[in-house]
Amino acid sequence: MSSKLLGFVGLGNMGGRITRRLVNAGYTVLGYDSAPGRAEHCGAKPAGSVAEVAKGADTILLSLPDSTVVEPVAEEIFQNTKAGQVVVDLSTAAPSSTMHLAARFAERGVTYIDAGISGGAAAAEKGTLTLMVGGDKATADGLKDVFAPFSTKVVYMGASGAGHTTKLLNNFLNAVSLSATAEVMVAGKKAGLDLHLLLDVLNSSSGVNFATLNRFPKIVDGDYLEGGLTGKLMTKDVVLYVDCLHQLGVTSLNAAGPMACFGLGTALGYGDQISNRVVDAIGDVSGGIRLQSSTGKGKK
Repeated sequence: MSSKLLGFVGLGNMGGRITRRLVNAGYTVLGYDSAPGRAEHCGAKPAGSVAEVAKGADTILLSLPDSTVVEPVAEEIFQNTKAGQVVVDLSTAAPSSTMHLAARFAERGVTYIDAGISGGAAAAEKGTLTLMVGGDKATADGLKDVFAPFSTKVVYMGASGAGHTTKLLNNFLNAVSLSATAEVMVAGKKAGLDLHLLLDVLNSSSGVNFATLNRFPKIVDGDYLEGGLTGKLMTKDVVLYVDCLHQLGVTSLNAAGPMACFGLGTALGYGDQISNRVVDAIGDVSGGIRLQSSTGKGKK
């Protein structure tokens, strides 16, 4: 697993940053993305197709939006794969799809590892992502040198699909905390509260969460932390979570809130912007509220 040549498919918001970290660590990355120029932008050696990546590298990493994109890419890799290769799926994917792909690749002697990632674009930039890994443990352990340039915490969660399941559970809580905190902050603003003081109280009280600690101290000063997960992608993650719970036979009683909030954001034109803009969507339907008075509509 220590080969300095890696393949990478999906060089967008996260994949591009991860690839840059790998290149800076001394790896040669044969990269492919459907958008021209992305390989060169992140320092990868450009490949003309997924098949070229599959034929050229023994370890191939994927960073794609969801299973509907992963599956056709995986099929192209499968058609050009050989025994002994390793495919590492860093995408946010349906665990059932992941397990199916892992079983299919195993028939070819190829190991398919799911490695959900958390931390967002900022952590990818700094190399401090958290990885939640599922699949063959020996193979996962052998990838530590590949993971090291872009992650500081790697947790082996269990058999195939366990990493992607963990990722969906985490992302759902992220969606809940962001949408609920956005609502609270709009209410605080409309009530005339000092938002910095409100956050200070929340972060010292039982309402503390990732959004109160890491997002809204910036947002209230006009910094939306651009470059992270979009509203549409957040909605997609919640849908994947609900599907996963349905397959597990677990009732989901709390998904309606974030689905409504991020759906509202998309309806009002924020869907392709960072998911933190959900606070502006809630503000729009609450009387045109903005947490910071000088930013106007905030739809730049």
